[in-house]
Formats: sequence, structure tokens, C-alpha cells
Amino acid sequence: MEDKQPAIFVTKSNGASVPFSSEKIKQSLKRSGAAPELIEQILNELYKQVYPDMSTHLIYKAAYDILKKSSGQVAGRYRLKQAIFELGPSGFPFEQYIAELFRQAGYSATTNQLMTGHCIAHEVDIYAVKGKRTYIIECKYHQLQGTHCDVKIPLYIQSRFKDIEWKIKEMSNKQQQAYQGWLITNTRITSDATQYASCIGLNMLSWDYPAGKGLKDVIDKTGLYPITCLATLSHHEKYMLLQQGVVLCRTLIEKPAHLSAANITGLRYQIALTEARHLCEHIRKLEWV
Repeated sequence: MEDKQPAIFVTKSNGASVPFSSEKIKQSLKRSGAAPELIEQILNELYKQVYPDMSTHLIYKAAYDILKKSSGQVAGRYRLKQAIFELGPSGFPFEQYIAELFRQAGYSATTNQLMTGHCIAHEVDIYAVKGKRTYIIECKYHQLQGTHCDVKIPLYIQSRFKDIEWKIKEMSNKQQQAYQGWLITNTRITSDATQYASCIGLNMLSWDYPAGKGLKDVIDKTGLYPITCLATLSHHEKYMLLQQGVVLCRTLIEKPAHLSAANITGLRYQIALTEARHLCEHIRKLEWV
């Protein structure tokens, strides 16, 4: 298919004006599993809808609406980024979700743990242990697209981690245990923050960092999609499931009674369960960390 890109500018979530290009949409549709003919159909329809200064959020939403009519399962994977933004508003569901990713990789992971540092006590979002590796993880959840973690965030997290590590080593005889701090966010990280974290040895995971191994890549490769991906469910129904502590689609497959508890019954119950099964059909254990 030849590029029919209109010579118009659209607006990114950070306010920047950029030329409209179909390439990113094409690649995201491809990653979601859309067939080539469906991708071409969606792009042809988008060219009719795009207008000057249109937000990229609305462009992706328009693509999602077209995709949803043809394939709900592919649509669920396509809207992954928005689904992660819906793990709110408190941020605690995001922490639960990240803890599940670590458990899938073979770690024991607990959330909201109060830990004593050498100087003060700290509330740790996730404490993960596997063999001789111990991770102290801080999650930075943002509801607004275009929000970034600047260098102040890893500076703060590293100082907390070092205070906790200092106390642990004072109290523990496990000299062979390796302790590492983490910053995990659902948005992006500035170049200064990345440079500092790399220099100091702080692990980081964001939507697209590290390159090829970011949050979006981990989710696509493990198949551990959040329930907010489900196109069948309303925003309120997703919220009800999150209130039950249900963050993974695979949990609905293993314990479908959660759907009934959220008043999702009858035909919609069956459709939601079918969609969850399709999203989870390629679940595999991945040593991503």
C-alpha cells in the first residue's frame, strides 16, 4: 500500500505539533495481530477522518473504534497503552499489576510494605525476591498522557533505596544477597533521568524503556494483559473488578466468579470470558527480569 499521508499536522499528548504519519499506527496494529487487509482498511478510513490539529489520542481512538467492530480481541491488544492508564485513579491497581508481572517471572512479590531504613521508615510499593536477588520497587503511575518522570524521581528513589539497603545489611547475615532499586512507570522517562539511573545502577522500566524491553514489550511477550484491555466491559465494570483485586485477564479465566460478583451475567458474561481467553491464549513464562 502506498503512503497516502495527508500534508497536515496533528497534536501529540505533550502539545507538540507533528506531521500525521500512518507508520506508527500501522506498526501498532500489526503488533496487535491485525491482518494486513484489516490494517489497510483502517488506514483508509483514518485518512478520511484526520483533520488539522487533531490529537494523536483521538486518532488512535478512531482506529480503535474501527478495529473493535471487526475484532474485539485484536482491539483489546491495540488499546494496551490506554488500558494501563485506566489502572487508576489511585495507582494501587498499577502496583498490583506490576507485582503480578514479577510473580510471573518467578519472584515472590508483596505490595505496600513498610520497611525500616537506617534513617527513617519507608513505604515500599513492591518488595520482590527470587533466590539471591532482592528488588525494592517504586511505581510512578500517571493518569495523563504526556507526563514524564524527570531526574528528580530517580534521585529520590535511589536515596530511599540506599537508606533501606543500609539498614538491611546492618541487620542481615545474608552477605551474598544482591539488593537493587527499581523505578517503574506507565509513561516515559526523560533522558537526564535515564542517564542518572544508568550511571548509579538504578533499574528502570517505562512504557518504552529499555528499548525493545519496555513495559509494552513485556506485556505483549508474556500475554499478561490487564482487565482494562477488555472491550466488552464498561468503565464501571472494570472498576468493580479492580476493587475485587482482579487486575489480570487470566484471573477471570481461572476464577470467572469474579465476573458474576461484578454483576456481569448472561450473554455479556460469556462474551467477556471469551475475549479474556483470546487475549490470554499466548501466555508464557518469560524471564524478562
